[in-house]
Amino acid sequence: MTPPVDESAFLLACRGRKVPYTPVWYMRQAGRSLPEYRALRAGTAMLEACSTPDLIVEITMQPVRRYDVDAAIFFSDIVVPLRAVGVGIDIKPGVGPVVDQPITSAAGLAQLRPLEPGDVQYVTQAVTTLVSELGAKPLIGFAGGPFTLASYLVDGGPSKNFERTKSLMYSEPALWADLMGRLAEITTCFLRVQIDAGVSAVQLFDSWAGTLSAEDYRNSVLPYSMKVFTALAANGVPRIHFGVGTGELLGAMGEAGADVVGVDWRVPLDEAARRVRPGTALQGNLDPAILLAPWEVVERRALQVLKRGAAAEGHVFNLGHGVLPETDPGVLAKLTELVHVASARSA
Repeated sequence: MTPPVDESAFLLACRGRKVPYTPVWYMRQAGRSLPEYRALRAGTAMLEACSTPDLIVEITMQPVRRYDVDAAIFFSDIVVPLRAVGVGIDIKPGVGPVVDQPITSAAGLAQLRPLEPGDVQYVTQAVTTLVSELGAKPLIGFAGGPFTLASYLVDGGPSKNFERTKSLMYSEPALWADLMGRLAEITTCFLRVQIDAGVSAVQLFDSWAGTLSAEDYRNSVLPYSMKVFTALAANGVPRIHFGVGTGELLGAMGEAGADVVGVDWRVPLDEAARRVRPGTALQGNLDPAILLAPWEVVERRALQVLKRGAAAEGHVFNLGHGVLPETDPGVLAKLTELVHVASARSA
């Protein structure tokens, strides 16, 4: 008999409990590296796909069939809740999220009304269907962290230096606090919608928080991430916190209330385990670019990640960021099997 979802290796690892093998899933496992995804998405804009339940379900399931990963992640985008509340935002191919009217003043905050569950009924519908199809396999929900959402809203799109966002943060602290508070509430509602529909865990992608100093993160971002995680604590699902280039912020990110801290490829997991508070599980952290190397390199480096991950109180194997578009799906399938087999032997 298949064990219930609460006894899955993924959820056990997130909670720091003994596992039969190290669980695996991959950020951006659904999407651009899969030929079946590209065929399905042909002619369909990203945000249209993210609001069409049948497409959400199929795209979410594609990597589960391909790789036999231990968890699915809900197919969506971090800007979905922003568009749902009326922000003029779109995802331009080859560019990323682009905002029609960047927020530069208090008047611009008017576009950030509270999110209501009815604004994203397609999310509820898709999650409900996926939970039924996945059975004992967990589904991960996700949202963008307040700082990362703010960076798109203020800079107007992707940025190398986030100069407009940082300038606003430094020069207008009251406006910044209002902006971040509103984004924390929108993010909390978006995650709660997914939890109420049946996801087994949630991940907060504060992708660009690593551009900040530790002091600025603690003063201007941590309180709002903490607000999100605190609001979700009573729901009882594991909460994962991830950002890129956040090696110096790992301790603070754990303090925000996450049960699991995601680690990018820059910090070895045994070192990351020393930086987070006791009781925190880790997720990561193979460099996605290694998957483009010969298999013997992939194998050697993956085994190193497993060895270092043993220092954590719980370890979920993942990449240090998302799957690159050039990645051969066959390599990911082989990597999943390697992690399962190698970690089962050492369990």
